[in-house]
Amino acid sequence: MAVPTSPPPTAPRPVAWRRAVAALLAWRPPYGLVRAFAWAAVITNGLIAVTGATVRVTGSGLGCKTWPECQPGSLVPEYRTGLAALHQAIEFSNRTLTGVVLVASLGAFLLIWWRRPSRQLWWLAAVGPLGVLFQAVWGGIVVYTGLQWWTVAPHLLVSLVLVFAAVVVLVRLGEPDVPARRSVPRPLQALTWLTVAELALLCVAGTLVTAAGPHAGDVNTPRLDLPVASLAQLHADLMFLYLGLTAALGVGFLAVRAPRRLLVGTGVLVAVTLAQGAVGLVQYALGVPELLVLLHVLGAVCLIAAAASVAMAIRTREPEAAASPATAVGTAASATSG
Repeated sequence: MAVPTSPPPTAPRPVAWRRAVAALLAWRPPYGLVRAFAWAAVITNGLIAVTGATVRVTGSGLGCKTWPECQPGSLVPEYRTGLAALHQAIEFSNRTLTGVVLVASLGAFLLIWWRRPSRQLWWLAAVGPLGVLFQAVWGGIVVYTGLQWWTVAPHLLVSLVLVFAAVVVLVRLGEPDVPARRSVPRPLQALTWLTVAELALLCVAGTLVTAAGPHAGDVNTPRLDLPVASLAQLHADLMFLYLGLTAALGVGFLAVRAPRRLLVGTGVLVAVTLAQGAVGLVQYALGVPELLVLLHVLGAVCLIAAAASVAMAIRTREPEAAASPATAVGTAASATSG
């Protein structure tokens, strides 16, 4: 008589939540989603620079009198009618936009981390959310110091730095994870970064003109006690110098037959610089009307983005076989000099 045997033991079924976690960890965000968040980081960082300028030119800098609350005891605006309500709404909207910028920047960082790219890209993407958090805290310092010019100026400058960083992340996201190579000779690379440094000085000079000008963000805010005309002349001189440097870059890139991407980007950079200079001259001649101030800040954002694109195009991560004539020219020049 056959002895009954027990069925073979079965492996324990994993708990449902463990399966869900494992599936989530194995998931990789699609490239299109990551790129969409990277674009959102660029756009929102630029947008908040413009809305911050709107706060300043409308005199709404102290529409919300405290931080992080809008009014003592209230996170949201309290007034419902009158000019105070308008100032409060403008300032509160700018603060609210900070949350949108954080979602875009933090989302881009997390999605990039989830795709497991190079660690260099992780650190580049981390600049965005960390910078936004810094800006939020710095905004409180701006309010508590009564909109002192030496707190307002860095607020704009950091926004421009974040725009530059966001463009770098966006460009790097579309490149393979291979070592970068020069697409133009070293002297032109050095000249490119020199123009970036000069652009930084140009932006600093622009904030000083604003600090001494009429748009303080509040009627009771003290201004920088320096002649506006002298600061404006310094700003204009730096703009002409920057235009000359970008024109020299364009000539140099043409001479070495740089990649088309770099030539187009430099052309855009020169065009934006000319437009920005024209707006600045008209703005000063007309007594800095509010609308032109906003247009000038928007132009600064576009100028920073264009400069970042050019700076990222002076090197390539394409396979060696796809090297441009400019790289060959630089290699030949190095060999000749050696």
